[in-house]
Amino acid sequence: MGRTEREKEQLTRVLNEHLNTIHETLQLLDQTPASSLEKVSWGEVIKMGDQVSKQATIVGMLWTGGTPEAKQIEENMKAYFNVLQGFILLSHGSTVDTGPTLSSGIHVSVKQVVDSSFKLMMESVSLYGSRNKAQQLSMPQIVGTVWEACSALKKVAPTNITAIGRTMTQVAFSIRDVLREMKELKPASCDPTSESSDDASMKADSEAQKDDEISMDDLGNDLSPEEMKIAHSAIEIVSESLQVLKELIRTISGAVKLENPDDKGKFVDSLERLLKLSKGIGLQIDELGACLYPPHEVYAIKEVLKKLSSINVELQKEVESFYDSPEALILACIGLKSLLKRMESELDCSNVSELEAKLQNVSVSN
Repeated sequence: MGRTEREKEQLTRVLNEHLNTIHETLQLLDQTPASSLEKVSWGEVIKMGDQVSKQATIVGMLWTGGTPEAKQIEENMKAYFNVLQGFILLSHGSTVDTGPTLSSGIHVSVKQVVDSSFKLMMESVSLYGSRNKAQQLSMPQIVGTVWEACSALKKVAPTNITAIGRTMTQVAFSIRDVLREMKELKPASCDPTSESSDDASMKADSEAQKDDEISMDDLGNDLSPEEMKIAHSAIEIVSESLQVLKELIRTISGAVKLENPDDKGKFVDSLERLLKLSKGIGLQIDELGACLYPPHEVYAIKEVLKKLSSINVELQKEVESFYDSPEALILACIGLKSLLKRMESELDCSNVSELEAKLQNVSVSN
């Protein structure tokens, strides 16, 4: 074994030791820090992330213009992983008194920095003794990945309220998309018997071609008058559900003063429950939208309405128990409750009418 091979083997051993140490430190993020620990501000984490970014730049510079010595690479690894470990420890300290949503966001961002750092250092060791020029030219790109991960730390929500508010906003966007799709539902065409003979002939000539041209855009374009009535009621419910989410986000955004470490996490727990309920609304709205494509699944729609009603009641109770009764939000919840009851009644009437029609047809045929 030549000198270069021995040095590379040594570098690989050192790298693996550092990687194992970082893996062990990273496990801290899966643990809830003791409330007695001093909370680290996210600003401090961002500053340490800048140090990681600088270390990545140094790694890239080592490979600019030639091959560094093994000792340089080893010393560089030691410095880099020391900074990276400090970054992880500070990140763990920033999760004191954070709820699951904010903690999850922090964990994801930290993991991106760690993963990109691992890739960079593994590539640095891999390059030693290699004659692959193309591989060496890839270093700036890998360094750039670390820069991006460190820069992304600035986009992490600084507080529980912000993190949960952002997630609720994503749910609201999803509901808005469903609402837009619902508004694109169209009634069936007029009675084909009313077509002129020429129109009917032209339609017959092109029927075979049209059979092969049916696309997803054609779905929802053939609702009966009764189905359109149900669809309009569903649109009102989705619109009011979106209003509930908007008012909830406004309420939470205006409740910054309620986030107090001395309340032993009660406020954050309330926020997390509201987020869970918001996600539940979003899920049921998705289900409702799917049920509206013909043929309507009346039973499934009723189940969705029942679940939405339960979530709405629970959400209103949670808000009233913890906040200063935000009038606009309470009114939105009441409005949604009213619309849900009305649609349930409409569906019941629809079922009765459908049954009567079927019985009448049976009587006529007999």
